[in-house]
Amino acid sequence: MIQNEIKDIGLAVSGRQKIDWVKKHMPLLSGLEKEFRETRPFEGLRVSLSVHMEAKTAYLCEVLAAGGADMAVTGSNVLSTQDDVAAALAAAGMKIYAIHGATQEQYDRHIELTLEHKPHLIIDDGGDLVGLIHHRRPDLGSEVLGGCEETTTGVIRLKAMEREGILKFPMVAVNDAQCKHLFDNRYGTGQSVWDSIMRNTNLIIAGKTVVVGGYGWCSRGIAMRAAALGARVIVTEIDPVKAIEAKMDGYDVMTMDQAAPFGDIFVTATGCIRTISLEHMMAMKDGAILCNAGHFNVEVDMLAIEEAALEKKEMRRNVMGYRLKNGRWLNILAEGRLVNIAAADGHPAEIMDMSFAVQCLSALYVKDNYKHLENKVIDVSAEIDGIVAERKLASWGIAIDRLTPDQEKYLNSWEG
Repeated sequence: MIQNEIKDIGLAVSGRQKIDWVKKHMPLLSGLEKEFRETRPFEGLRVSLSVHMEAKTAYLCEVLAAGGADMAVTGSNVLSTQDDVAAALAAAGMKIYAIHGATQEQYDRHIELTLEHKPHLIIDDGGDLVGLIHHRRPDLGSEVLGGCEETTTGVIRLKAMEREGILKFPMVAVNDAQCKHLFDNRYGTGQSVWDSIMRNTNLIIAGKTVVVGGYGWCSRGIAMRAAALGARVIVTEIDPVKAIEAKMDGYDVMTMDQAAPFGDIFVTATGCIRTISLEHMMAMKDGAILCNAGHFNVEVDMLAIEEAALEKKEMRRNVMGYRLKNGRWLNILAEGRLVNIAAADGHPAEIMDMSFAVQCLSALYVKDNYKHLENKVIDVSAEIDGIVAERKLASWGIAIDRLTPDQEKYLNSWEG
């Protein structure tokens, strides 16, 4: 088996600095690493992982390896891979296949190489590992006991497979854990998206009109942070309940057709194709900025604007300008890919500490319980959520109240 396929092993020193930095700000993973070194819960198990290959993910890989896991890893997005981080893992002896800016052919090869590890456990982000096993290479999944899925898009794909009755092994929906989506999707996405937009455009947000596609947990965070930065926020939705929530949270609610002429900055986070279509783009003002915070680069119709543009040029790093036939220029960040990680460093370390702690404990749950699990999408247990939340509070030095016996009796009684 090929040991690694990376850009340059000479970049390892820089990558190791990044990993060491995030370790200092990830106390939950640090605690699990210490425990795993003693208990070795993954001894003898092979783990294949596809998550955005940057420093926080690298530390997750090292924590699992500390628990005895034989790791083979790749990135889940060609622009989010940081070559120096990949080099640091390779220098430490880990099997890794990830190159920033890889072609689609290279990316597919890296996914396949990661699965040639013949994993017992899979940790996926977006569903590409599981998808390859089910669509083209079932032989590579012959020893899979189960796995975990990190993000909304991947969970959607898994649930579709479950409905069709083709899911070959149990997968834990890590994304749906309270300690994941309430904090990672909302606060992590909210901060990292605006960090990326501001660093890549060097423009002020205050006074601008921001159009947010969708009002799920990621979009809630994006809208909240945009408003805090002084923007007027318009939300587009297909769900009437979420639209009401957005309105009551203080935002304007419109269709994308209605919002298109008003927006200075557009951010999508719907998980659906063509949230912003060419028709929407043709109605936008000159100089509008478009970006996507969903997993796949399908929410802004990149194929359509590539075909329709009369001229295309790089305006800044990670900013591509397109001149349409109406003479207006539109600026698209990070090729329409995940803007917060394809053109920045992704979620803050403290946020991913919680999400990756859920990942570790969910992988352990699958390993201990796979014989009793159906080939379905499995919810993260309340016990795991509770453990992660308690540890996070402890890392902050925060204590909370406990029910007294009398209070427990009262809450569990129907008599009052």
